[in-house]
Amino acid sequence: MHGKSKKVMVKAIERLEQDIVGLKQAITEIAAELQKAYTNYLTILGQILQKHLVLASYYLCTQGYPENFLQVSLNRRQNLQQYIRQIGVHTAKELLTHLEDKPVETTEDSTSEEIEVSEDSENSPACPPAKPFDPSNPIEVLQWQQDLEAAIAQTLRECSQDTNIILQKAGILPKKLPDSVLAAAIAASEANGEVIPSPPNLLNLVIQVGQDGEESKVTQIMTINLRLGEIEFADASLLSGRKQIRTVLAHLHNLGRDFQKKHRELKVAEAEAAWRASWFEES
Repeated sequence: MHGKSKKVMVKAIERLEQDIVGLKQAITEIAAELQKAYTNYLTILGQILQKHLVLASYYLCTQGYPENFLQVSLNRRQNLQQYIRQIGVHTAKELLTHLEDKPVETTEDSTSEEIEVSEDSENSPACPPAKPFDPSNPIEVLQWQQDLEAAIAQTLRECSQDTNIILQKAGILPKKLPDSVLAAAIAASEANGEVIPSPPNLLNLVIQVGQDGEESKVTQIMTINLRLGEIEFADASLLSGRKQIRTVLAHLHNLGRDFQKKHRELKVAEAEAAWRASWFEES
C-alpha cells in the first residue's frame, strides 16, 4: 500500500471510530431517558391499576354475581375488599421492581458483532429483565425494553389471577372451577379471540366444567382480566407516558440504525486495509 493511500485509509478508519464513539454516547443518554420514561409510566400505571382492579371487582360482585355476593357475610365482604386492595398495592410495587436492574458500562467492544435493530414487540416471551445491560449497545437496550414490556404484561396477568382466586375462595366465582382450568380458559379465549363483550378489565367466558366423573356442562363465568390497553385508554396521563416512551424508542431505533451502518462501514474499511497490507506484487 502506498504511503499516501495508507494515511487516507487510516484517517477514514479513525473517523469512523470517532463516529461510533459519539453514537454510543448518544445511545447511553437515550437509554437513561428511556428508563426515566418507564419510571414515570410505571408509577402512574401502579396508581391507576389499583383503581381499575377495585372497579372491576365491584362490577363482578354486583353485576356478575350479585346473588353470590349477597350470601357472603359482612365480615367476609370486608376481608375480601381488603385483600383486593392489598393485591393492587402489591402489584403497583411489583411493577417498579422490574426497573431495579441498572444498566452497566462494559469493557467489551459492543461493536464486535453485527447487530440488527428489531422493532418493538408486545408479543415477546414473558420474562422480567434478567441482567444489567450495556446502555451504549442499542440491541441490548431494545432487548431490555422488550423484556420489560413482557414483565409488565405478566404482572397484570398474575394480578388478575390472584384476584380471581380470592374471589373464588370467597364464594363469588364457582368453587368447582380449578385454578388451572380458569387460567387456561382465559389464555385460550384471549389467544383465539373468542371473548364475549364485557366491561373493561373483565372477561366473559363460556367453558365446560366437570370433575370426578361428573357430567360436564357448559357454564358462563365472568373473571377479572386486567388489560393494559384498556387501562391506558381510560387515563390521559398514562397515555401521555406511553407516548413519551414511543418517542424515545423512535429516537433509539434511528440511532441504532446509524450505529449499525457506521459499524458496517468500519468493518469494510478495516478489511480493505487488511487486504492491502497483506497484498504484494509478484516480481
